[in-house]
Amino acid sequence: MSLVKTMGPATRDAYGKALVEIGKTNPNVIVMDADLSKSTRTEYFGKAFPDRFIDIGIQEMNLVGIAAGLASCGKIPFISSFACFLMCKGYEQLRMGVAFPGLNVKVVTSHGGISVGEDGASQQSIEDFALAATLPGFIVLSPCDERSTHRLMQLITAHKGPVYMRTGRSKAPVIYNQNQEFKIGKGIPLRQGRDVTLVATGLLVYEALEAAELLKTKGIDASVIDIHTIKPIDKDLLVSEAGRTGAVVVAEEHLIWGGLGSAVSQVLSGNHPVPVQFVGIQDTYAESGKPEELFEKYGLTSKEIVKAAEKAISHKQRR
Repeated sequence: MSLVKTMGPATRDAYGKALVEIGKTNPNVIVMDADLSKSTRTEYFGKAFPDRFIDIGIQEMNLVGIAAGLASCGKIPFISSFACFLMCKGYEQLRMGVAFPGLNVKVVTSHGGISVGEDGASQQSIEDFALAATLPGFIVLSPCDERSTHRLMQLITAHKGPVYMRTGRSKAPVIYNQNQEFKIGKGIPLRQGRDVTLVATGLLVYEALEAAELLKTKGIDASVIDIHTIKPIDKDLLVSEAGRTGAVVVAEEHLIWGGLGSAVSQVLSGNHPVPVQFVGIQDTYAESGKPEELFEKYGLTSKEIVKAAEKAISHKQRR
């Protein structure tokens, strides 16, 4: 049966709505933003709970420092800005003020990846997974749709410790139904095949599902896995899939260094080496353009995943 593409809201919208729901039942949740609440959707929380919302202004480093102070007093601060601003500008404070003491700060950014579109390279975060993953003790998440964002928000609120989660500006295809269970650190098999495993995160999950349909017309049976938790990654699932299909493709809206692809390679090289191909952003920044145009130009499409799968399979056959 053909894959039907149903568009849902952007994951940033899901984040804003989830914040309001969580705020109704957890009075310790404090939300802060760096003058971008309309874009990050933290404005929803600000309107519902003005006494627990703080706009710090354009000072991302100070945003992290204040959050650390609140966390040390037992509050649960959620801090937001564009991914490139908060992770790049606030990295030193995240390192020493949050990661080192292991404080309960939730960093949820919007405008991750190049699907930001027309805003251009200065606001397209292509290195945020790598930066967040290098912070000891941090959990790193990348939901693919509205429902996964909503559920992961509940889980990270309950989790004690620092978290980074990327949300996006573009509308996201619906992947999950209301009954899907999520667990931090556990990937979700969406389709089981025998020839190659497509491992994806964020908006590339749908592209991987579409690629599996295209591969099917070529007689290739592909598994698809959503890795919503990049750190800690689901080692057991990855090793099991590598053992079953013998070839892997990793697809992400991030530089090919330091993100999901690096994490998958580290797991497989040490446990079950198989041919691995990567679909991601090469050693470059992107341009300004419509999200779909940028995905096409920089190779983040189902067609590129198909090519990578065929290459991985060909390497498997030569071994």
